[in-house]
Amino acid sequence: MTSVVNHITVDCVGDPYDLARFWSLVTGNPLSDDDQPGDPEACVIPPAGTGPLMLFVRVSDAKTVKNRMHVDVKPTDRTRDEEVARLRDAGARLVSDQRRPDGTGWVVLADPEGNEFCVERSDAERSAHPAT
Repeated sequence: MTSVVNHITVDCVGDPYDLARFWSLVTGNPLSDDDQPGDPEACVIPPAGTGPLMLFVRVSDAKTVKNRMHVDVKPTDRTRDEEVARLRDAGARLVSDQRRPDGTGWVVLADPEGNEFCVERSDAERSAHPAT
């Protein structure tokens, strides 16, 4: 028997609803209809069968070190560089630029709470310029 990942839980010291709105923008998935600003938790819900929910929970302690686990996102309808620009405009902060001259690599961003995540190349970019 196996298990499936049901939630990816992200701690935050601010309003979980605000952080969930950021991740809703990142993923294009809606927030739960039950969530409201000021609630102690909020959830971003992907279409059924497409992946785990993202659950944002208020905690009292701030992030102090690098994440032990993070998510990688891959744009579906734009390039990696366009996605990085879009997410920075939405409030993400650049942590580390790992793009290489041959077009491979990734970009490490942090969400408004400082949780790090990577932006990878899109499938179209991978097909057009596979890694050597």
